[in-house]
Amino acid sequence: MVALVGCALGPDYERPAVPLPETWRTPADDAGSLADLDWWDLFQDESLRSLLRAALAENKDLRLAVARVSEARAQLGVARSAQFPTVDAGGGFERRRISEVGPVPVPAGVDPESDFWTTRGDLAFELDFWGRLRRATEAARAELLAGDEARRTVLTTLVSDVAQTYFELLALDREHLIAARTLASRRESLRIVEQGHRAGLTPELDLRRAEGEVAAAAAVLPDLDRRIAQAENRLSTLLGRNPGPVARERMLTEQPLPPSIPAGLPSSLLERRPDLRQAEQALVAANARIGEAKAAFFPQITLTGVFGVESADLANLFTEPARIWQLGPRITLPIFNAGRNRARLSATEARREQALIRYEQTIQQAFREVEDALVAYRKAREVRAEQETLVAALGRAAGLAEIRYTNGLATYLEVLDAQRQRFAAELDLTRTQRTQLASLVEVYKALGGGWEASGRRSAR
Repeated sequence: MVALVGCALGPDYERPAVPLPETWRTPADDAGSLADLDWWDLFQDESLRSLLRAALAENKDLRLAVARVSEARAQLGVARSAQFPTVDAGGGFERRRISEVGPVPVPAGVDPESDFWTTRGDLAFELDFWGRLRRATEAARAELLAGDEARRTVLTTLVSDVAQTYFELLALDREHLIAARTLASRRESLRIVEQGHRAGLTPELDLRRAEGEVAAAAAVLPDLDRRIAQAENRLSTLLGRNPGPVARERMLTEQPLPPSIPAGLPSSLLERRPDLRQAEQALVAANARIGEAKAAFFPQITLTGVFGVESADLANLFTEPARIWQLGPRITLPIFNAGRNRARLSATEARREQALIRYEQTIQQAFREVEDALVAYRKAREVRAEQETLVAALGRAAGLAEIRYTNGLATYLEVLDAQRQRFAAELDLTRTQRTQLASLVEVYKALGGGWEASGRRSAR
């Protein structure tokens, strides 16, 4: 009996063998991992830290994920409870009358009306010979763990989205500053051109060009204002707030960047990323459901019992002669169900195959995301270095063009061309700086960072 109860039908779970790369394609330090850092160590901007704390407390998607974990934990409790006996109690009272002219005559002097009192308990306990209930509990436990990993995935994505949107805001602030400074510079140039035009030294064509450049620079600002407001609204939503302004502390150019990115060993990614663990737990659950489906082909044995008291007289209800009981097994054997059990087993096996494919896909996607993020950060750093050199050179060129124009050695068209190139280069540098910060966040997310310190509590 003990040996039978100890067995469980269906395959025991074994982690699938998935080929993993030994090293990263993009050179990276394998001593430790960027994901080992807590997000407050990675992000040194106190305003960003404050926003992240607010998002982790109030974000609706994260709260929804937490509620799903609570639901899965309750479902595990339901599955576990089926492995234990159920005991119900009840009682009742009936007033009866039998027919005086029925097939069984009522003896003379016997009252055809009588009372009936009962108090009883009912016992039911399924003997889990084939492991159906244990496989169901195993599946429910895996689904709970998968739900908890899904919560961590939401948390990681939330940290990434808040940081990305914040850096986008800083980049837009920087663009707004550059555009406002450019507008002020072009207004000053227009003032000089107007003076020359009034003195008869500057042609009207230069005047109109200068006016056009002022208008062009001024037209950029309203669009930047719109983009800033929309980014603030998106960030407010991530924080679980109504749309509104968002405080910023450090400027884009003041955000620290690590000189190198430690990525750790590729094999460690399976343990770091919550989406990979979520996919694996989904596979564990699907695997356990096969055993549950196979158990349906075998007899279901349930031990049932009744114990209590019955009496026609309330005064005698709890006396020794009023006791009743019965105890015995009930066996249910599937004989014919038009192939329902076999179809159910086939469906669970197909779901297990789907879960395996999703697990393999998730692993491949994870490694691609890490490689993409590493190469993006590396190349953004190289582009930024070149663009900083370009901005410095074009800044000097624009200054020289203005001096030459003031001294009558250059046309105003040369000044405009130099100013436009400097303006475009400054905007490109700002976008590259933002891209580098965004790539850093993507590396952190792809390596599985962002959830450890904020998700200490585990469903386990």
